[in-house]
Amino acid sequence: MPAIQPFTGFRYNLAKVGSLSDVVAPPYDVIDEPLNDELLAKSPYNVVRLILDKMHPDDDAENNRYTRTAKTLKEWKENGVLQKEKNAAIYVYHQIYTVNGKEYVRKGFMCRCMAVPFGEGMIFPHEITMSGPKMDRYMLTTACKMNFSQIFGLYPDPDNVAQNMLEAAVEKSGEPPLEATDHLGVVSRMWIVSDPAVIGEVVKTMGDKPIFIADGHHRYETACNYRKHIAEQGRLTPDHPANYVLMVCIAMEDPGLIVQPTHRLFPGVPQFTKEELLQKLGDCFEIEEIGATPDAAHDVWERIELEDDQSVLGFYTAKDGKWVLAKLTESGREKMRKITADHHPEWGELGVSLLHRLVVETLLNQPNHPKPHYVHLVDEVVAELKRPPKEGGHYPFAALVMPATVDQIRNLSLLRERMPAKSTYFYPKLLTGFVLNPLE
Repeated sequence: MPAIQPFTGFRYNLAKVGSLSDVVAPPYDVIDEPLNDELLAKSPYNVVRLILDKMHPDDDAENNRYTRTAKTLKEWKENGVLQKEKNAAIYVYHQIYTVNGKEYVRKGFMCRCMAVPFGEGMIFPHEITMSGPKMDRYMLTTACKMNFSQIFGLYPDPDNVAQNMLEAAVEKSGEPPLEATDHLGVVSRMWIVSDPAVIGEVVKTMGDKPIFIADGHHRYETACNYRKHIAEQGRLTPDHPANYVLMVCIAMEDPGLIVQPTHRLFPGVPQFTKEELLQKLGDCFEIEEIGATPDAAHDVWERIELEDDQSVLGFYTAKDGKWVLAKLTESGREKMRKITADHHPEWGELGVSLLHRLVVETLLNQPNHPKPHYVHLVDEVVAELKRPPKEGGHYPFAALVMPATVDQIRNLSLLRERMPAKSTYFYPKLLTGFVLNPLE
């Protein structure tokens, strides 16, 4: 069976729902309660009703978030809110977004991708998954027999051959795209390519290229578990849709692809001053004080970006309100090598690995620290540090850290290594609701 294939998806009937912007949503795992309410208010047909139905106090085995979603999906198909595509297609997908005043266009395509367990094929993860989210998505999948959201996959294609074929087909067709703008102002556009000749060439070009999961690890493993479920029922034929999972494929060399950082604010750890931090870090880091207010985070991050080095970190000590720049020393590298003998050396060179394994767990002696609060913008770090405790603020320790690079994701994935949680943040998130992938 081919690694990827076109599919006959379900799409919103715009004559029924109006604006596509009113019915799309980001992936379920970034939707908090206020955003959920905002999306629900936009339209009675917003896809959040399918991907994240709310739980009720009286939920039971017969009536729960999964059975309600299955009922909603059935009604939408019967009422023509969702309509099945006439022909199997691959969907060209662009996202136009702005970061630091610069506009980017990230280009990819949506298809079905073979769902094989990690370690058995050419699909590579880079993050550890948790059982809770996988069970939640599995329950939803078995109830609805539909992929609602796409996996974000990266593949090597230095000459951008596959994407260029699809771009040429879109240009030749002259068809306008479907378009939606999300809650962050990101514009997403989609074109439908159903020409069998073009699709055949794209499938052939992708061949056995490795695909590295950038986002959607839990949903991918859920797809593998669902495929196993169908196989155990004796229903998994070679052409069964459960062999595949909905995926957006983006070339690793795409100029619109950027990786943003995920900074950490640590609750529930002891307070200490800069001097006390210096004592704890010992000879593992060289420390330079940058400022004595939360706002100095901007200066620290500017220095980190200029250094462009995974081994340069920024630390904030709430006890005296100071920010420092910390550069790993050779002594620190040697200690990191000793405490990470269970990993490939390249894993130990990641900024997030240094932060968690060397600094927090070892030097600060906080191996069982509470889950950090993750943010992506330095402005968010500053805002959180300024929030009073009664408003949910107060973090004794904070850290600024470089994101893993695309090359590091590829190298560590091929080595079968899993990065620490939140090592990467691919902005923007893929939108859910452009097209759905049936599994029956």
